[in-house]
Amino acid sequence: MNKTKLLLLALVAVAIAAFFVFDLGQFLDLAYFKAQQSRLQSAVDSRPLVSAGLFLIVYIAVTALSLPGAAVMTLVAGALFGLGWGTLLASFASSIGATLAFLTARFVLRDWVQKQYGQRLKAINRGIEKDGAFYLFTLRLVPVFPFFVINLVMGLTPIRIATFYVVSQIGMLAGTLVYVYAGTQIATIEHVSDVVSPGLIAAFVLLGLFPLVARKLVERVASHKVLKGYTKPRRFDRNLIVIGAGSAGLVTAYIAAAVRARVTLIEKNRMGGDCLNYGCVPSKTMIRSARVASLMRRGGEFGVHADNIRVDFAEVMRRIQRVIAEIEPHDSVERYRSLGVDTIQGQARITSPYTVEVDGRTLTTRSIVIATGARPMVPPIPGLETVDYLTSDTVWDLRELPDRLLVLGGGNIGCELSQAFACFGSQVTQVEMAPRLLTREDPEVSAYLTARLAADGIDVRTDHTAQAVEQRDGANVLVCEHKGREVALMFDRILVAVGRTPNTTGFGLEDLGIEIASTRTLALNEFLQTRYPNIFACGDVAGPYQFTHAAAHQAWYAAVNALFLGIRRFKTDYSVIPRVTFTDPEIAHVGLNETQAEQDGVAFEITRYDLGELDRAIAEGQAHGFVKVLTVPGKDRILGATIVGDHAGELIGEFVTAMRHKLGLNKILGTIHAYPTLIEANKYAAGEWKRAHAPERVLAWLERFHAWRRGSASSGKPGQSDGPPA
Repeated sequence: MNKTKLLLLALVAVAIAAFFVFDLGQFLDLAYFKAQQSRLQSAVDSRPLVSAGLFLIVYIAVTALSLPGAAVMTLVAGALFGLGWGTLLASFASSIGATLAFLTARFVLRDWVQKQYGQRLKAINRGIEKDGAFYLFTLRLVPVFPFFVINLVMGLTPIRIATFYVVSQIGMLAGTLVYVYAGTQIATIEHVSDVVSPGLIAAFVLLGLFPLVARKLVERVASHKVLKGYTKPRRFDRNLIVIGAGSAGLVTAYIAAAVRARVTLIEKNRMGGDCLNYGCVPSKTMIRSARVASLMRRGGEFGVHADNIRVDFAEVMRRIQRVIAEIEPHDSVERYRSLGVDTIQGQARITSPYTVEVDGRTLTTRSIVIATGARPMVPPIPGLETVDYLTSDTVWDLRELPDRLLVLGGGNIGCELSQAFACFGSQVTQVEMAPRLLTREDPEVSAYLTARLAADGIDVRTDHTAQAVEQRDGANVLVCEHKGREVALMFDRILVAVGRTPNTTGFGLEDLGIEIASTRTLALNEFLQTRYPNIFACGDVAGPYQFTHAAAHQAWYAAVNALFLGIRRFKTDYSVIPRVTFTDPEIAHVGLNETQAEQDGVAFEITRYDLGELDRAIAEGQAHGFVKVLTVPGKDRILGATIVGDHAGELIGEFVTAMRHKLGLNKILGTIHAYPTLIEANKYAAGEWKRAHAPERVLAWLERFHAWRRGSASSGKPGQSDGPPA
């Protein structure tokens, strides 16, 4: 930082320090003004120009230095100068002072901030360059943040000085007018009864309504800006069009039909989407078969000997297709048509915010919900295209069990399928570039699962980065980099399970300029709206979760917000979203875990219960795993829970309910749980918390009380007393 910047910073610091040291804030207090109102009014009446000039200078100084008192000065402007001149003075003074604060922040700090945090601020800088004037106007019109914060922060961005001044002048004018008018009314108060004068009541009503009215105005301006190039039909064919018939789209259409809206659901491939055809249903069906095979091999532990166990892999895969076929009617075209949903199988294309084309037909609609899901992500690994690689979409076409299967990816899909194929008899190698599996979970959970997978015969290779697929000596080889050296892993088939990419192309979003977020999902606000107020999204294409239950949860918000657009809308609530990895043991989680809490700086206590002590788990031969609960220090309020063990996905439901309805561990402890069941583990975990927070002083007195009741003599020690406690 050069000398000029240091000097300016020092002058600003001295001025601010003087304000507080000499208690100059007392002169910007409304009570002081009331006491001096007559004298100040006389000065203004006798020398109006000089008074106005002094007022302007003081107001500019207060705003430029970001000192408290600007609101009081705006009221004073109305009291001393009236509505017209008061508004003029306060408007220019506040805008000039804000610009000086803006320039100070820009001159002193912007270069340093951009140098230090330029990479993180790239997206913000792009947004400011593109729509900075609109963002600033919104902040000025709807005072979400204090104006002095806006002045300083905007100085660190690329917004032009002239733009900042003009937008500030216009954006703050409405708020200034309301405050000045309130000041004209406050100035007339002489008796207590004057407080309820109609003018004053009107002023404060305006103050209260201003943010709400301003927010609506901003929304209308934003809507007009993006929709002005499109012709709005005078009459719509339908209330809602939903694109995509996966979990999110099906629930959205169902809700719309349930409230008697006219809704059209369009799907180009298979009804039911990923969950039914490629995800939840087939994978859990496969896992069930794998668990049966694993349990049969353990039969001797239970006194049941099953010799010559044979896995008919082709029959396992045929069973998966039978299960899909059995569930398919729940998501079929026929069922949804019977529910009142106009269901079309074809390729949809959004041609405007009000029109969707499908197979040559143009449909008009008030709102659109995009629920196009996601597809397997395939990394650009050289040579991968030379082998017939599998994904979570295509693995279900297998009919022969691979002798050597390499699974690329250490997320939940990779872990689930690795273990399933190992149970069937494949020699499985699992490769993950991160230092551990399931990186969203706590390290101890990752370590626990890694040990279990290794016990199942899986060769887990973490911290291995895939470099290329090659053929060496007639065999397929994945070449990896591990700690600076090359590692070659042989395989017969390779399953790519490194995540899923949202489907955001191929149906017109590019032509409409709908933005994609850094997460590759659609850029949405908290109401699931795109930049077009009547185009919404939900499910995998919306993020931030790729769970079927999260998609269905979002679908309610998307449907209601789309159908009642302009009347009522709801912010999407992500506060209690559980997740489950269906390995053996299962891993279930809701809320914060230890890693997240530490990253977010949230204080917590940990309570653990070992499932090895649970009667039902011992009887089932599944006496392993744990329940870990995070709570607010000293309180039973649940911040999050992680369960590792048999049927953890079922057990986590009690914690989801407790968190959703703000029930603490004491409520779980006070709930009767059937014996012997696995869900008792939750009660015992609550009991561990209660034991750790037992009121020791009260218990000590109770011990003395019971000793007295027994007639025991006292030596002054716990358990010995010659009388009741005082």
